[in-house]
Amino acid sequence: MIDTSKLMVSVSGVRGRVGDGLTPEVIATFAAAFGAYARSRGPGNTVVLGRDSRVSGAMFARAATAALQSVGCNVVDVGIVPTPTVQLAVEDLHAAGGLAVTASHNPIEWNALKFIGPSGMFLDGAEGAEMRAFLDGEIPRATWDGLGGWSEDGGAVERHLKRILAIPFLDVEAIRAKRFHVALDCVRGAGGNIFPQLLEALGCTVDAINMETDGRFPREPEPVAENLKELEELVRRTGAVIGLATDPDVDRLSLVSGEGRAIGEDYTLALASSLVLRHRPGAVVTNLSTSRLLDDVAEQAGAKLVRAAVGEINVARRMQAEGATIGGEGNGGVILPDVHLTRDAPVAAALVLQLLAETGQPLQALADGIGRYEIVKEKVARPSQPLDAVYDALAARFPEADADRQDGLRLDWRAEKKWAHLRPSGTEPIVRVICEAQTRAEAAGLVETLRAALPE
Repeated sequence: MIDTSKLMVSVSGVRGRVGDGLTPEVIATFAAAFGAYARSRGPGNTVVLGRDSRVSGAMFARAATAALQSVGCNVVDVGIVPTPTVQLAVEDLHAAGGLAVTASHNPIEWNALKFIGPSGMFLDGAEGAEMRAFLDGEIPRATWDGLGGWSEDGGAVERHLKRILAIPFLDVEAIRAKRFHVALDCVRGAGGNIFPQLLEALGCTVDAINMETDGRFPREPEPVAENLKELEELVRRTGAVIGLATDPDVDRLSLVSGEGRAIGEDYTLALASSLVLRHRPGAVVTNLSTSRLLDDVAEQAGAKLVRAAVGEINVARRMQAEGATIGGEGNGGVILPDVHLTRDAPVAAALVLQLLAETGQPLQALADGIGRYEIVKEKVARPSQPLDAVYDALAARFPEADADRQDGLRLDWRAEKKWAHLRPSGTEPIVRVICEAQTRAEAAGLVETLRAALPE
């Protein structure tokens, strides 16, 4: 049995610190279990494997490859590519599944496996439980004459780019005519293998930093505003009209205005949605912890906004059910069904550049036109009584707020344009409290109000 005490195991993946819980043996066991699961489900026995640029990535990719072959899977290796590129390759190749070796935005000492189903989407709860049955049992290994093969696929990024450039409402020639000056920070992640080609295809002049795909991140890899000082300076120094920053596996995008100010990752989805809704009516789906900037964008466009539980697969599944036009998460993750049902930073960049081209307005003016809210995030000790009882008490304590119980408890004071989301951590004995309001003082006050209302 694997010791999972130092690992973070979820329905769609496993992650941990390299050498401190996460080892090649752990990766091989999970990869073999996934391969056996994928073969049992089909179609076929092909599994796509890709990774971000992390230093440990090559080692873990080799371990995963051997494990997949040991259960009879044919491995198609797409190399160092964005996670959404791996997911698209699963769909393009009609594979039984895929594995992405990436810890996404986690610090440099982390790595992970993400499990991708034959649809190219991450495993959901039911699929994850089915896969874990193989992990908990005896994994069926192939004999010498049933071992899987291995091949390389060097065309995955090119196919991804073609899908982006074929978005029906993306006017490539109009963007090219603008010759946008773009500053780019790929944090030495997999973005260096796709963003230069995308921006060249869109006719942009580019000043770039941190493009080497060696995984030696020069800053904290999460593309939140406080980590983008170098990109802000690059924008100011070069006169770029926009700065683009992504995380190591290229599913999240953050923006820097032409004034050299990181505007906050919540604006990425809001701006992308405002562009898409100009061309195509329909529902917008996001999670319960995303800024109400998106409420305002949807309301202005006359669109329905639907909220799902936190987690990309939960948003993607809800988008399927709603036939949504666009969706994603407030961390800079944009999901456009025209390309694929997964967060995709290059897609987000193309949509924002299209918005700049269509409106002729600078990024800061577009963000200001949407509005501004302040989010405060805190952790509180997990109460001793069951959380369902806590949620019942809080909903009763604030009857004027709309209550949503899909994922913890979200309280929404719509008229006052403020909300709070409480949900338990999956890794710590705490409850995460996220509050948003029109001012930081009001959001912080709401956190304290909820903290005081929580039982010991």
